[in-house]
Amino acid sequence: MTINLQRTLKKPVDCVGVGVHSGAPASLTLKPAPVGSGIVFVRRDAPAGNARIPARFDAVSDMTLGTTLTNEAGVSVQTVEHMMAALAGLGIDNVTVELTGPEIPIMDGSAAPFVFLIECAGIAVQRAPRKALRILKTVRVADGGRVAELRPSAEPRIDIMIDFASAAIAQQHFGIALTQEAFREEIARARTFGFRHEVEALRAMGLAQGGSLENSIVVDGDHVMNEGGLRYADEFARHKLLDAIGDLALAGMPIIGAFRGERTGHRMNNMLLRALFARPEAFETILLTEPPVRADGPLEAVQTA
Repeated sequence: MTINLQRTLKKPVDCVGVGVHSGAPASLTLKPAPVGSGIVFVRRDAPAGNARIPARFDAVSDMTLGTTLTNEAGVSVQTVEHMMAALAGLGIDNVTVELTGPEIPIMDGSAAPFVFLIECAGIAVQRAPRKALRILKTVRVADGGRVAELRPSAEPRIDIMIDFASAAIAQQHFGIALTQEAFREEIARARTFGFRHEVEALRAMGLAQGGSLENSIVVDGDHVMNEGGLRYADEFARHKLLDAIGDLALAGMPIIGAFRGERTGHRMNNMLLRALFARPEAFETILLTEPPVRADGPLEAVQTA
């Protein structure tokens, strides 16, 4: 039985884009990080002692139009979910994300550009075992017609259902056993989306200044405005699933269990993690054994001491 080892990057890699809310240039650098350090955001423009922001569920301070993390000094980083989804989807445990300003670049509105960056940097295996949270009992949060839950499962699986009045979206469902290959091929390229009337209202409020047809799907009534159309027929559901992967990655380690979300969003996803960690009997920490994710049988695991 081979223990699955932690992973970081082989070398730094950087990118430049635009902040979806401010419309200002946004840049970041992904850097290798030591064993056990997890994912940490570092604001280059903040005082050195206050610059580090841990990628943890209990650091989430705002879930409006994205997931925002804030440290104890009040320093924040916005829209972390696509970056977190890419790191989680490729099984990266330890990375420092340095950025200038409060926003992660929106890129094309999906996780695919961040997957490309990670693969350009290369993945380095570290000499320490990977840990994961194995779900032992179902944990569920609900708010009206919105539901998010985690339940025991031999393999990581994620299912999403969305329901919108627009005929361009309507009701969609997408579910998949979560492997690195599945993430690359079926999830990473799904773009964020919004409605034209909402975008106009947000811009009037000084938000979504960097949003465009180049970095999001825009729906006008019952029609998709993007000239190239959709990347998948159910791209809307796939992107909601991508968001959930990024939000759940704030648990700090992989989750071995099945996630189900109905009309869920960033707020419900974070509520679910808070509910999970409030119930220690609902999960256990395990050491992962190879392979880290399997679609053809149960995942092996051993309990930590």
